[in-house]
Amino acid sequence: MSTPLSTTETTTDNAPTTALSGIVPPVITPRDAAGNIDTASLARVVDHLIDGGVSGLFILGSSSEVPYLTNAERDVVADATVAAVRGRVPVLAGVNEQTTNRVIDEGRRLLDRGIEGFVVTTPYYAISDDNEVASHFRSVKEALALPLYAYDVPVRTHRKLSPAFLAALAEDGVIAGVKDSSGDDVSFRQLLLATAHLADFRVFTGHEVVVDGALLGGAHGAVPGLANVDPAGYVRMHEAARAGDWASVRAEQDRLARLFEIVFAPTPGRVSGGAAGLGAFKTALALLGVIDNNRMSEPMLSLNAEETARIRGILVSTGLLAE
Repeated sequence: MSTPLSTTETTTDNAPTTALSGIVPPVITPRDAAGNIDTASLARVVDHLIDGGVSGLFILGSSSEVPYLTNAERDVVADATVAAVRGRVPVLAGVNEQTTNRVIDEGRRLLDRGIEGFVVTTPYYAISDDNEVASHFRSVKEALALPLYAYDVPVRTHRKLSPAFLAALAEDGVIAGVKDSSGDDVSFRQLLLATAHLADFRVFTGHEVVVDGALLGGAHGAVPGLANVDPAGYVRMHEAARAGDWASVRAEQDRLARLFEIVFAPTPGRVSGGAAGLGAFKTALALLGVIDNNRMSEPMLSLNAEETARIRGILVSTGLLAE
């Protein structure tokens, strides 16, 4: 197995760090026409992402349709992804369940599968306070003993993690970083300021269309679902930001913002919001020849021919597909 989280950079004081940074796509989960996990297509997704220059992969998150996967299917996804990666980049896995013990059980099942870090939300369904949530992260870290990233995604958990709360966990070495999908840009900037003195602590944005602003504010990278479709575009933007070429950063982000219009291609009211976004990513990947079809997990509907045609037009207009 590769050295855990082995991406190396230089900090502002020229001290080397081995903390993860850059573009870490939340990998989609392809299904075949019968609805089974399509491991051949998943392997092509992995190559597509790594060829695009990404720094790591995040599996079993929202973009992976993880709430719809059985435990057996989650194991298949983990094993197939690690096998396809072949140690080229670190693989992080989401371990998100309703309570602490369920998260720990989920993590232990994945520990011997080549996973190099875990991404964990607050407990959900259970009604918790800050003390219980802090205990949750500490217990998971103690039990699993791999780098732990807090996943701040209140649209899923109905709980926003404050900068002060996250900074306290970071100071104590409980969490190695944060994936912020809260959409709260003020809180995001406050978290960057509160943890700036921690050389190896990493803050990632989950945004697709304002990654440029996050990088300008000091974000260490991004975990955008749209990077499944165009990983190279996000990597170019991150590299331009590191070089201080902010004109190129903005130009790349503007193009990616136009590409993001694929999520609005589905007919309003025909599919759910989740099926629209993830379905758009899958449909784009199918059009690009990376996966075999755009099959969604039940009960989500797949995008139809008319919606696929709209997405094709956007891929052409943004330079990803020839006419």
